[in-house]
Amino acid sequence: MPLKDFVRLSSVVCSDDKSTRAARRETDRLAPICELWKKWVERLPMMYNPGVNVTVDECLLGFRARCPFKQYMPSKPAKYGLKIWAACDPKSSNSYNMQVYTGKPAGAQQHERNLGKRVVLEMLRDLEGHIVTCDNFFTSYALGTELLKRKIRMTGTVRKNKPELPSALVTRRERAPFSSLFTFTETHAIVSYCPKKNENVILMSTAHKDAAVGEREDRKPKMILDYNTTEGGVDNLDK
Repeated sequence: MPLKDFVRLSSVVCSDDKSTRAARRETDRLAPICELWKKWVERLPMMYNPGVNVTVDECLLGFRARCPFKQYMPSKPAKYGLKIWAACDPKSSNSYNMQVYTGKPAGAQQHERNLGKRVVLEMLRDLEGHIVTCDNFFTSYALGTELLKRKIRMTGTVRKNKPELPSALVTRRERAPFSSLFTFTETHAIVSYCPKKNENVILMSTAHKDAAVGEREDRKPKMILDYNTTEGGVDNLDK
């Protein structure tokens, strides 16, 4: 389509009914484009089938106009914009599912609890037999357990203040560089790896069952090597 025709048509096409918008906005902040957005997201799984690995993360759509749920994310290239939760294939960065973050639910006095867990479960609601990679905003023991019920395994970094972590894994003192500590339950594996003195990285996985480490000089656990190869899918999509 020629650019001039596209601009002319875009200026007169409306995807929303203004007469009912105010009422719908009371329960849905995305009301002006909600129907169009839902129809587009429904078509994403039809257009692309992800491989065994799936990445769930946040991305930022650059946007500086007025918007009640506009986000400031200094780590992102655009800095300001709309936060979008995304699930995609880490190899191709093709999207499987997306969801716009619109802030606190309507009428709520405080922010949603267990937001990360809810997002991952909704992003992967129609998948089975996959391995999801996510960062420490999402990863938790409860999420891993819930995903296993859906036959989905998980690998992700963990925040050090999680109550399910043994204190020995959080402690960094007297740990040698390139050393690893492992702990296992019936369903979960957790590793604490020291890349350098007085620093450690903690990962949790339901896809790994042993204390395997790489043969390189840095002796990184296989859990971390697998995480590094699959965690950048949404970041590439963001670019």
